[in-house]
Amino acid sequence: MEEGVTGVAVKILDDLLSTLDFDVEVVDIRQGPFQTAVVTRYCALASTPHDHGNHHERPAVREAGALLGKSALEIAKMAYSSSPFEVAIGMATINSLLEVDEECCIALNAGDLLLERGNAKRVAVFGHFPFVDRLRQAVRELWVIEQSPGEGDFPESEAENLVPQADVVAITGATFTNHTIERLLRLCHPEAYVVVLGPTVPLSPVLFGYGVDAISGTRVVDVEVVLQGVSQGATFRQLEGIQRLTMQK
Repeated sequence: MEEGVTGVAVKILDDLLSTLDFDVEVVDIRQGPFQTAVVTRYCALASTPHDHGNHHERPAVREAGALLGKSALEIAKMAYSSSPFEVAIGMATINSLLEVDEECCIALNAGDLLLERGNAKRVAVFGHFPFVDRLRQAVRELWVIEQSPGEGDFPESEAENLVPQADVVAITGATFTNHTIERLLRLCHPEAYVVVLGPTVPLSPVLFGYGVDAISGTRVVDVEVVLQGVSQGATFRQLEGIQRLTMQK
């Protein structure tokens, strides 16, 4: 187990890494303003955090420009870092090493899955996703929990109150980046239907052992197109060359 400067140790990362084969070269690493891409066995993504603080004295990625040549295990272990930018590189590396069983996946968007599962129910969503407005029309009650809440959203401080009441919970992959994923999963009611979603989320059945019912993630189907998009600042919605997949328990 590795620990970041914050003292956070995430068991879910230990379990994910224990399933991977690291005997492969790290071919490419790209970190754009919105997406991070790593190429090892496959090409895979993670969301780049939106942190615009001063990085002159404390760089966001300590060895930026000198990462290629390190082992896949070394880069994957950046997922434990206290720097969210390093975590994004680590998570993209983990995703790039996964042997995803696509026979266990369906081409289903997370928004459509939540519309189906959340109909007339109480739903908690971490992150103000584009599908939120559609979801609000279908569910009994919707609680959107945001780090920077907008109108109608709830601050993260309300999670402990709202999440245990929800019939359906959707948790953004950004919670892997800030190491809150396990705490939030523990807040979910045992009978709740729990979805983790976004490009950062590993399409791994390991997550089912933590109470997750569905994983809505991303597979890269055109490496060159994705690397070009990431390098040129594409948002996830702009990014081409990807496929959205959902794996259910």
